[in-house]
Amino acid sequence: MANASCLGLYIEEHLIKYAKVSKDHDRVKVEAFGIMFYDRIGEAIEQVIQETYSQKTPISINLSEEMYNYFNMFALLTKSDLQKAIKTEFDSYCTEKGYNPNVFESRYAIVNNPEEKEQIRVIHVAANKIELNKQIQQIEGYKLSNVSPISMAIPNLINVNKNENSVIVNIEDHTTITTILENKIYNIDQIEEGSADFLSRINIKENSYLHSYEICKNTTIYTSEGRELQEEQSTYLEDIMPTLYTIVGKVRNIVRSYGNQIKKVYLTGTAALINNIDLYFQEYFEEAECEILKPYFIDAVGDLSIKDYVEVNSAISIGLMGIGEGITGMNFKSQTFGDKIPDWLKIEVNPDRSPRESKYLGSMLTWDLGQPFDNTEKGLLRVVVGLLLLVVLYSGFSAVLANQMNSKMQKAEESIASTSSQISLANQDREKINSKTTEYTTMLKNLEEANNRITDRNKTRNVIPNLLNQIMSIVPENVQLTSIENTTSTHIVITAQSNKYEQLGYLKAKIKTDVILTNVISTAGQKDNNVVIVKIEGELP
Repeated sequence: MANASCLGLYIEEHLIKYAKVSKDHDRVKVEAFGIMFYDRIGEAIEQVIQETYSQKTPISINLSEEMYNYFNMFALLTKSDLQKAIKTEFDSYCTEKGYNPNVFESRYAIVNNPEEKEQIRVIHVAANKIELNKQIQQIEGYKLSNVSPISMAIPNLINVNKNENSVIVNIEDHTTITTILENKIYNIDQIEEGSADFLSRINIKENSYLHSYEICKNTTIYTSEGRELQEEQSTYLEDIMPTLYTIVGKVRNIVRSYGNQIKKVYLTGTAALINNIDLYFQEYFEEAECEILKPYFIDAVGDLSIKDYVEVNSAISIGLMGIGEGITGMNFKSQTFGDKIPDWLKIEVNPDRSPRESKYLGSMLTWDLGQPFDNTEKGLLRVVVGLLLLVVLYSGFSAVLANQMNSKMQKAEESIASTSSQISLANQDREKINSKTTEYTTMLKNLEEANNRITDRNKTRNVIPNLLNQIMSIVPENVQLTSIENTTSTHIVITAQSNKYEQLGYLKAKIKTDVILTNVISTAGQKDNNVVIVKIEGELP
């Protein structure tokens, strides 16, 4: 698509991130971008559109409150059969949850299933129609062309290496984690925690959401190897770190669920503006490399900082969806008949203009219906009428073909219903067999778990007392151990506190260098009444 342009709006509860992007052949450019805090969403959107001169530019916005489901389907299904099967699966899900499936608008994407080569994996996205219409009405009067989920749009910002599996952690008001396997989006995880949590806590102290946002951008996380925290830094980190600690823990569990396949962890969103957040995340990942997500097409930024672009990553990715980049079929904005009419055929009534005045804006011709037509306008009007007649004739012909196709489809559905009845009987027999198989499998699993517990108990019987003796011999005088937990068979969590940050660093270093524990990590220090508290985790050697 050449010379395409779109205004991307990423809308949250308190602010709008915007980016006007264009594409000329293979060259992508960000023409204007920024953030805007608002009290009234309609006025803020209008101001952004005016400031970016986007009155006639297509607009793309993010979907909100969507939900994701995953279905496994037979790979050789035809497109029509696949659509029916997906609808059946979603209807079953809604019945199970007590939802009305008719209140949802849905889209889906298809990826390969690495576990079952004969199956495909369907990523099903659904949004409440009422909430979707509310979003669409916010852009009423302008050229809204695309509504897409941010989780499916954010991969537009990276050049995905075919052999590099990765996850993108987008920490906005809430957090979305997009997993990419074999060059395709494979899974979406949603986490309630996000920047809204710590911004609201800072806002209670500062009474300004804008000031809270700026504080977040200027905050630095000091890792376990860093210097002692300043009082001001410690105050705001107390609001930020609990949320980040929860998020990094959940991301680590997701990455671990894929074994050693994930090699990159990209960080983006509002929280990515916090200094050293990539270093903080890196402490929790050994096999994967953590880095801030930078748009692949931005090389030389001139007087601007890369951080300025990172700040509006979500808006840029949504804008790219509007110019046809990224995964197809995720647009929740239904195309009306007016959307399909080319711009140069649209007529604008403007009785306030002077007689005989007509103007050209790009490829759009504006006609003044307040005055008589001249010969040129009459000729163009005849072309328009001719095209509309062709559309009517084509629609009538299509209706005849549709009736014939419906008749054939009805016969096919009767045949399918008969086949389905036989399949249902076979499934009942299979369920009986599966029930017995499950019963025996459960018994075997219980026996294996009992054997494993006995083995673990024997293995760690003498290890824990030895660990306690080793730790007590290295604890500095000013450090107090408040708890030592054996959370799993070999995983140890030690909570320690001291009024001197360097003493806690010394304790961690001794545990690491004396190989009392392996894979040693620790949380950033949290200061409470001049006492710094940290958690040190590791595995029994």
